[in-house]
Amino acid sequence: MAITTLNLRALNRSDTASSGQVITATSATAMDFQAAGGAWNLISTFTSDGSDATASFTSGIDSTYKEYCFRFINIHPETDDATLKFNGSTDGGSNYNIAKTSILFDAYNREDGGVSPAMAYRTAEDLSQGTGTQTVIRNLGNDADAGASGFLFLVDPASTTYVKQFYSTMSEASSGTYHVGSQMSGYLNTTSAIDAIQFSMSSGEIQGGLIKLYGIS
Repeated sequence: MAITTLNLRALNRSDTASSGQVITATSATAMDFQAAGGAWNLISTFTSDGSDATASFTSGIDSTYKEYCFRFINIHPETDDATLKFNGSTDGGSNYNIAKTSILFDAYNREDGGVSPAMAYRTAEDLSQGTGTQTVIRNLGNDADAGASGFLFLVDPASTTYVKQFYSTMSEASSGTYHVGSQMSGYLNTTSAIDAIQFSMSSGEIQGGLIKLYGIS
């Protein structure tokens, strides 16, 4: 790859960059201001009030960005051994019933060392064109000090050409005093635009935590 050395002093430019822009060399004697890549743009935040049956994002998921991220911060369930799940919608949240194919595996270790650390593929949590909710992370503990944090990415949801890939990385203090690190991925099998995402627990309510929606530029 060719490397260009740009003499900024010799350019004697009087214009200025806007917020979020970077200087890009277009040749050895010329430059331009362009938007910085990889910015995380906060769109909305769900804050649990302690009694939320669901957390629904029905706006802000569109063609503005090619990738979106849901960031989970200390998600806490009402019911012990609950599973955090999600589903997608193509009609603004009127229906959450998109067919999905997915896989999930996790690694775990117990606080007291009573069970040897291990990694497992969770066949009960995958879907093969299932329209029900998809597990993000399983076996959440409802102890006061338990919770789950991590990220779920959704790729190009506004595309009308491709299916919609998703993948997640999660960390949790689970029921049974385990630490679990979980990886999940799959796709929403539709070429219609996905414009809403909903999160829920397999039982009980979302009793605490934040979910932040970002668009990645």
